[in-house]
Amino acid sequence: MVFRILISDKMEGPLTEVFDKAGISYDVSVGLSPEELEKIIGNYDGQVVRSATKVTAAILSKGKAGSLKVVGRAGAGLDNIDVQAAKDLGIRVLNTPGLNANAVAELTVSYCFILARDLYRALNSLKDGRWEKKSLSGSELRGKTMGLVGFGHIGRLVAQKARGLGMNVTAYDPVVPGEVIERFGARPEKLETVYRESDFVSLHLPQEKETLGMINYQVLSRFKKTAFLINCARGGLVNEADLHRALAENLIAGAAADVFQKEPPEGSPLLKLPNFVASPHIGAATEEAQLGVARKIAELMVEYLSGL
Repeated sequence: MVFRILISDKMEGPLTEVFDKAGISYDVSVGLSPEELEKIIGNYDGQVVRSATKVTAAILSKGKAGSLKVVGRAGAGLDNIDVQAAKDLGIRVLNTPGLNANAVAELTVSYCFILARDLYRALNSLKDGRWEKKSLSGSELRGKTMGLVGFGHIGRLVAQKARGLGMNVTAYDPVVPGEVIERFGARPEKLETVYRESDFVSLHLPQEKETLGMINYQVLSRFKKTAFLINCARGGLVNEADLHRALAENLIAGAAADVFQKEPPEGSPLLKLPNFVASPHIGAATEEAQLGVARKIAELMVEYLSGL
């Protein structure tokens, strides 16, 4: 039997190379609307997505009425897939946690440098013809405390890199044992302690009902006034209106985000604040990470379909 796969988002070469080797047929259709997907998804045994395509309950239902057996996400997060609907319909969901972790961890640490040294303002002022050397006095990372909220693949790599920079690292994760946290060079602490004592608070949690909007004005008021917030996880973890208020009032020193509640964040008032820096969800956008997740999700898809 020849299985058919729909590739709904732009992918790297190894994905199709693996499918070709396994004798699996595939179509590449990028940018389809939900309605277009609903019409054709039942013709396929599997679907591969990154983050752009939203695999809704309606799409899954149409797929189940046809041949759909598995959906693969080339990446870790599954918030663009209705996992519960897939489970209810008996459709397997696969992903590739950990393979883009180093890319995200490096971006997180990069933001520590950017915030501590006010590098965005330094670059922009110089390009505008200003020499603001005297007003651009920053701070060093050595001796500062990195507080990690979430200690999965990415959090552990951030901990190791921060330790290499001479930082102290504390971490909170409700499901990771303290001895595991210690094994990666961090000190397990209660969440309130991480908020209260950290110079940098970095989020590394999935977006779920329990974590949605967990960083709000009340939480930010418990940070040090000199602290920075970094979010390279999921935009929904942060109440952006509350973050804007906290930054405008200088309740905390600054914040960095690679992710937003709505992407792209058109008209977001955060983008106008001098103590907020951001990037367009590029945490996993390295050549190494994208090649890795593309190959791995293809291998997982082949393994699953071959076992049917």
